[in-house]
Amino acid sequence: MTSVLERPAPAGAPSGKRRRRAVRLPGPWTYAALIAVLAGSAFPVYWSLVVSSQTPDKVDSVPPVLVPGGHLFDNIARVFDQSDFALALWNSIVVSGTITLSVVFFSTLAGFAFAKLRFRGRSALMLLVVATQAVPTELGVIPLYMMMSDFGWAGEIHAVIVPGLVTAFGVFFMRQYFERAVPDELLEAGRMDGCSSIRLYWHVVLPAARPAAAVLGLFTFMQAWNDFFWPLVVLTPENPTVQTALSTLASGYTTDYTLVLTAATIGTLPVLAVFLLFGRQIVGGIMQGALKG
Repeated sequence: MTSVLERPAPAGAPSGKRRRRAVRLPGPWTYAALIAVLAGSAFPVYWSLVVSSQTPDKVDSVPPVLVPGGHLFDNIARVFDQSDFALALWNSIVVSGTITLSVVFFSTLAGFAFAKLRFRGRSALMLLVVATQAVPTELGVIPLYMMMSDFGWAGEIHAVIVPGLVTAFGVFFMRQYFERAVPDELLEAGRMDGCSSIRLYWHVVLPAARPAAAVLGLFTFMQAWNDFFWPLVVLTPENPTVQTALSTLASGYTTDYTLVLTAATIGTLPVLAVFLLFGRQIVGGIMQGALKG
């Protein structure tokens, strides 16, 4: 049953014409739908944990096994014994962490410039930045690989990090955020106190950008962590990331799904750790944007 709360009209309204506004609370069907969505989202993670804790012969059993077994640590040991998964984890952490810090820094810096600084050609440059998002990634793979080869970076993680140090989406996202979050009067007051643009960015703009920067940082980290195509092109099997290592484990005439899903489960832990560490800032940034919208 849907509950209804009645709120009186503002006190300034005439007493005879006061209207009551009904605020509908979520009903049981709303909660049932939310629970169903949550269960559907969590089931793949649970299933990966179940398979990674079983022996290979139990994966194809009928009826399927739905409870975790006792072979999780044995499968984890096999993952690290049969592949360079420790190196893959380290490479992915370095790549994703470096790209995330760089994108957040340069995007907030460029977003502040495009939103609050007045200079010639600002609109044209912003249009050019946005237009680069329409270029397919596959279109630049060959020239980008040739460039990395000329630099001597083919097969090195530098070739994965450098092309992702700044993104057009990050610049546009932060520019739109600064348009509303940082009043011009606040910047003018800082300039009257003798602050330069760099000091305004560091002491005024960057603290105000914390919620949006947390959201951008999470999206960037997940995108860099899950990137498969470009690391597969530019890196060698001896120097993998998590995604290319998973591809190597899944290759061959037969696929050991307990091994693959154990590695996939391990590969999701850093992303979960990032969300747990910065979850409050991330949720706060999303809610702040929703309230302002």
